[in-house]
Amino acid sequence: MKRLRRRNLVLCAALAILLALTVSIENGNAAGKNTDTDTKVINGEVYVKASIIPDVIKRVSPSVVAIIGKPNDENSSNRFSLAHGTGVIVKSDGWIVTNAHVVKDMDKIVVVTSDGKEFVGTRKQIDVTSDLALVKINAKGLKPAVFASSPLKVQVGESVIAIGTPVSFSLRNTATVGVISGMNRSVSSDYNLLQTDAAINPGNSGGPLVNLKGEVVGINSMKFVDVDIDSMGFAIPADTVQYVLGHFYKYGKVKRPSLGLDLEESWSAVVGLPTEEPMTVIGTPSGEAARAGVKTGDQLYSLNGKQVSTQVELNELLKSYLPGQTVSITLLSDGDLVTRKLVLLESSAH
Repeated sequence: MKRLRRRNLVLCAALAILLALTVSIENGNAAGKNTDTDTKVINGEVYVKASIIPDVIKRVSPSVVAIIGKPNDENSSNRFSLAHGTGVIVKSDGWIVTNAHVVKDMDKIVVVTSDGKEFVGTRKQIDVTSDLALVKINAKGLKPAVFASSPLKVQVGESVIAIGTPVSFSLRNTATVGVISGMNRSVSSDYNLLQTDAAINPGNSGGPLVNLKGEVVGINSMKFVDVDIDSMGFAIPADTVQYVLGHFYKYGKVKRPSLGLDLEESWSAVVGLPTEEPMTVIGTPSGEAARAGVKTGDQLYSLNGKQVSTQVELNELLKSYLPGQTVSITLLSDGDLVTRKLVLLESSAH
């Protein structure tokens, strides 16, 4: 009798443990349905569950628009001569971000939303330096895209989706899938770019690069094109987009600060080698820089204690400041490390 009671107690304990494990697994599965990384690992390789990508595309597509217009060039009289690109809705009342190069020389802008509605677009602000622009349409109740938080937290190998209008305007809302191939790329750009192998084609410019959370991590901007080059596209990171949009909304333009110095990068930096070599002051400093004692040949090591070796690194640091603010720069001047105080100027580049 005692043995039977003991056996029953053991069975009850085992059933309780099994029930707890079942509840735990079910809770984990339920939580997994709401997680941002719906993935599995097979033989050390990470695979994205196929179902999540269509869901993300369906969720983000209403925030993506196609943009078409007449190019302001010698072919403008030809009714079949059209330029087109992509845009991302950033405010529900018709504000759209796109690339500056998409709309800079475009006349008679027409914006087509994902549900096929057409609107006349008005070019509002353009910042050629960052290659970003704002277009306005007369619409209400649009679905703004969700941008990834700043500082941008993405990693190489992370799955991303590009949505846009490649090659032909009839191919609106085309989606391609790839990964983040590289970060902090400076490719004929004033700021860092994201690199992706998701297919980026003419017309994708201005469209979103989206992570599996449905957040915009970048605005597609350019690609390398050559017979021997495959899948090398680049996007403006979300933090730079937010920086530019913040200035557009507040000032109507980007109030971009500048040290007021002509700087030359080291040979290593120019060819892309890892380097901590400083930039060198070239030309003759004037204005604030001259009054601060900066001379030709001085070498710039840091800004407010943060080391800089390239112009892009300097531009990234200056995003935290406004013209008129004072910064400290560390220079190697006549063999000595010295600190100078500089009042930031407003850059004339827009």
